[in-house]
Amino acid sequence: MKRLLTPVAICITGAMLAACSSSTVKNESSEVTADSVVVHYADIAEAVYSDSLTTAQTLRSSIDALLNNPTEQTLKAARTAWIAARVPYQQSEVYRFGNAIVDDWEGKVNAWPLDEGLIDYVSKDSYGSESDLNPLYAANVISSKSLMIGGQKVDTSEITPELIAESLQEADGVEANVASGYHAIEFYYGAKIYMEPTQERVNDQPRILT
Repeated sequence: MKRLLTPVAICITGAMLAACSSSTVKNESSEVTADSVVVHYADIAEAVYSDSLTTAQTLRSSIDALLNNPTEQTLKAARTAWIAARVPYQQSEVYRFGNAIVDDWEGKVNAWPLDEGLIDYVSKDSYGSESDLNPLYAANVISSKSLMIGGQKVDTSEITPELIAESLQEADGVEANVASGYHAIEFYYGAKIYMEPTQERVNDQPRILT
């Protein structure tokens, strides 16, 4: 049985042939060298990481606006900024291959999965209250004034960048204890949809991301 091309299919086919033809001409007129490949690779990496930085800065500004004025509008803007920031960052993940230096900091930015209970309260019915693998499985740093981490009492009454980076991130050597990066932000501001909003919780918000 013969299959007839529709007008749309004919247009698409024509465009693809034209693109292939142009590509062939270009390839014949420009010599590909090892140096040109490296330069092209670096140019794309620079563009992707530049976009990641710009959108991350926009995300930070949106979160600052939310913390200063917590409303449905500023929450929506922060969520929108998070989604926009994820696009270039996800594109950059290809550069983890062959670039070991990326893994020196990648875990602080994009670690996943995470035990959400470290950050905030969660439903015990679905999440549970403890884990044999993680003593901080349900630590709820948002509501805690102090936590036992690595056998030492750590003051968590004020959550600072230093506390997040030096004590909470991968606390007790557990990779699922994620306190910074895209997915910690995603949980805290995305999961708010399923949580009961209270004034106390609104006032607590600046503690996790300042």
